[in-house]
Amino acid sequence: MSYLMRVRLPDVPGTLGLIAATMGTIDADIRSVDVVEHDPDGSVVDDIVVDLPNGRLADALISAAQEVDGVYVDSIRPFSGTVDRRGQISLLAEVARHRRRAMGSVQKLIDRLPKSMSVQWAVILESGENTRRVTASAAAPEDDGRVLTETPVTEPRALTDRDTWVPSSWTVMDSALAATPLTGTDYILILGRPGGPDFLLSEIEHLGEVGEILGALLD
Repeated sequence: MSYLMRVRLPDVPGTLGLIAATMGTIDADIRSVDVVEHDPDGSVVDDIVVDLPNGRLADALISAAQEVDGVYVDSIRPFSGTVDRRGQISLLAEVARHRRRAMGSVQKLIDRLPKSMSVQWAVILESGENTRRVTASAAAPEDDGRVLTETPVTEPRALTDRDTWVPSSWTVMDSALAATPLTGTDYILILGRPGGPDFLLSEIEHLGEVGEILGALLD
């Protein structure tokens, strides 16, 4: 079974190799590593996808990683595939190819975005006089069908308990949520990550940049 671990580790050469070595002691196999954020304190946050043999518990991954000095596992959850933020380039190319068919472009976007953003699901809202859901990825939860009378998101940000408009079905399993407008369009992109981890500031900034680029392609 595959797991996505968000790991905080010292930004020191060889640390990732030590983690790989401890993973080997429990027959775990690292499939992909993505650098999420560099912190001013000299640490780095990585998303690591690891295959673990059947019969072993996820706790074994946490214990193995944290055998290395200075390493802390922020979160771990089941995950399918590999982290592929580089896949955003092919995603943008796909949207560009279908840009003359607006809804076709949006559906292409929503189908491929979760893997490239390390999330479980994505939803597109269309704002205006009435804000409503227009499409979603396959794993996205249903909502309550509510139609909002105002635009709930005007800048890239994490969604919190103060966002009372968020359907309760989106928040199950302590889901982390983030959203951004697609600049120049009436669309709002919502991302969900059941079980966390929370969206870091660097991820919110990155999401905003993706929103600007996608908005320009769709406008």
